[in-house]
Amino acid sequence: MAMMPAAPSSRGKAARDPLPRPEDKRRAVRAMFDRIAPRYDVLNRVMSLGLDRSWRRFALDASHVGPGDRVLDLACGTGDLAAFAAARGAQVVGVDFALAMLGGARARSPRCKLAQADAAALPLPDGWASAVTCGFALRNFVSLPAVFAELARVVAPGGRIALLDVDRPDTAWLRAGHAFWFDRVVPRVGGWLSDRQAYAYLPKSTVYLPPAAMLASQLADSGFEKIAKRRLLFGSAQLWTAQRGKPSR
Repeated sequence: MAMMPAAPSSRGKAARDPLPRPEDKRRAVRAMFDRIAPRYDVLNRVMSLGLDRSWRRFALDASHVGPGDRVLDLACGTGDLAAFAAARGAQVVGVDFALAMLGGARARSPRCKLAQADAAALPLPDGWASAVTCGFALRNFVSLPAVFAELARVVAPGGRIALLDVDRPDTAWLRAGHAFWFDRVVPRVGGWLSDRQAYAYLPKSTVYLPPAAMLASQLADSGFEKIAKRRLLFGSAQLWTAQRGKPSR
């Protein structure tokens, strides 16, 4: 799933606080992605100023995806990353839990296999993937440690992961400009073109992303090494890369 929103459970409460409660998050986010799927790609281009596709290609470059790789595209959405990976000669399985999103991915990526599943319970055997990609979905998962543990299960020793998501710049003036765009303009444009409540969720959903040190620790605890964070567009987005460690003897 890309840079997107969530569905509130009650109209009045959602207007004040569009973040779902933890116990409602899985259901709310799935309903939201099913709802916004028809305009999803258009809004991604608008929100990222057209850069999201280049960031996805950069993620594939950073994880060295190429011919012969078996790639899991986690939370594949409408299939941008999956299609790019398949075009490089990789065998790709795209997984998402929103059926409407998978419909878009099927139209875009007919060469890829697709499955509806939860990110913490993937329908793949141990060690199947040589690479995993994930585009702008980390903040939509209920439990990152559970997802990272599941990735460690399905990624072969030495396999690579590349995880994209939004971020916020550190420099004060850049942070202010980014906040104006991300917190004010994006929700308004999203409301005009798609779903007001859903796109109000987007800026607020960054609170679900742990600090960099904590996220790196969670990846390491799950068995990943060579963990690195790269900041994109002055810190507006982030790319995490890592390699699955080899089992100790």
